[in-house]
Amino acid sequence: MQEQETRYSQNFLRNKELVKKILNKSNIRGIDLVLEIGPGKGIITDEIAKRCKKIIAIEKDRKLYELLKRKFKEKQKIKLILGDFLNYNLPKKQYKIFSNIPFDLTADVVSKITSAKNSPEHAYLIVQKEAAKKFIGFPYSKKTQMYTLLLKPWFDIKVVYSFKKTDFKPMPQVDTVLIHIKKRKKPLIKRDQKKLYQDFIVYGFSQWKPTLKKALQKIFTYKQLKRLSKDLKFDLSAKPTELNFDQWIGLFNYFLIGVDENKKLMVYGSRSVLKKQQKMLQKVHRSQVATCGRG
Repeated sequence: MQEQETRYSQNFLRNKELVKKILNKSNIRGIDLVLEIGPGKGIITDEIAKRCKKIIAIEKDRKLYELLKRKFKEKQKIKLILGDFLNYNLPKKQYKIFSNIPFDLTADVVSKITSAKNSPEHAYLIVQKEAAKKFIGFPYSKKTQMYTLLLKPWFDIKVVYSFKKTDFKPMPQVDTVLIHIKKRKKPLIKRDQKKLYQDFIVYGFSQWKPTLKKALQKIFTYKQLKRLSKDLKFDLSAKPTELNFDQWIGLFNYFLIGVDENKKLMVYGSRSVLKKQQKMLQKVHRSQVATCGRG
């Protein structure tokens, strides 16, 4: 079975008491519908089922799915689905997520659940510590990543537990944490400004300039940037990653009222362009891997 575990870059928890401990960090209750992504051998599934109304566990590996069917055949509140979570239609009613996901799918899983029309009220994911830094930014990380800024207006994300490497089998080579992704009841960006905000952030991070001043010099005048740096308390020589979330929100709010429409046009569509570039890179990578495999 270890071959299956390694194939999907998934490291399974070994101890039921630890599973109970981390579930106590969640707010899963008896009325909840809970999704689990990649239940594996069901150690987490079994404990979640004791705390919620219904659990939907989606397993991609057929052998593990068959094992789970036998293990949980008497438990009516556990619904097993054989399939890929990334192709799964999320529930239309309220739900929560608790999962130990394959590490190599972390970005795809987080992207799916945070961009969905009906995203979960709460999601608890076991991820690599480095991935957590990417999602959370300050103060958990010294640098503010673009991905952090794209999520934070709509989600509050924090680390709620840090694991030991020996908690898993096979033992991972990286540090691992449990993150809590909580949907904000009141987003920090208005719904009709969401696309422009995302374009603005992507534009600021994709100019390949050493400083924020140079990255945004086509949008803001020097006088505007100087005033903004004073009001928002950042250095003009700072890099985009050195500004915190509140400072980026301040820049965007001024961008909405202080920049003319012609300059705003330069920002439009920046995120769509980035997505296309990323898809092209993924295709090239898959092609290279396939070519090497045929050797």
